[in-house]
Amino acid sequence: MPIYSEQRPWGSFHVLDEAKGYKVKRIVVKEGGRLSLQSHKHRAEHWTVVEGTATITVDDKVMLKTRGGAVDISLGAKHRLENLHQGDVILIEVQFGDYLGEDDIIRYDDAYARI
Repeated sequence: MPIYSEQRPWGSFHVLDEAKGYKVKRIVVKEGGRLSLQSHKHRAEHWTVVEGTATITVDDKVMLKTRGGAVDISLGAKHRLENLHQGDVILIEVQFGDYLGEDDIIRYDDAYARI
C-alpha cells in the first residue's frame, strides 16, 4: 500500500517507501502523457521500467526503454519521461539525495503549463 499518491496531468505517482536520503515511487504515465523537461538541485534518480515502452530523455540523449530497462539520472541532469505508445508506462523511481521534496523541480518545458 502506498504511503501517499498524487494525480498529475500525465498520470500519477505513488510513494512506496521513504527514509533519510532516499524515496521510492511507482510512476504511472498514461498514453500520450509526458513529464516536464526538468532537473533537480538536490537529488539523483534511478528509473526502472516495469511495464510499457518509455521514451526517456537525459540531457541530449533520447532512448526507448521497455520492461527491465533502466537509466540513471545524475544530479542536475535535464530529463523527461514520455509515453508515446499504447497502454500505460509504469516505472519504479528511486531518488537519492539530501532533500527529496516535490518542490525540487526546475522545469524547462512543460506541456501542462506548470511553473
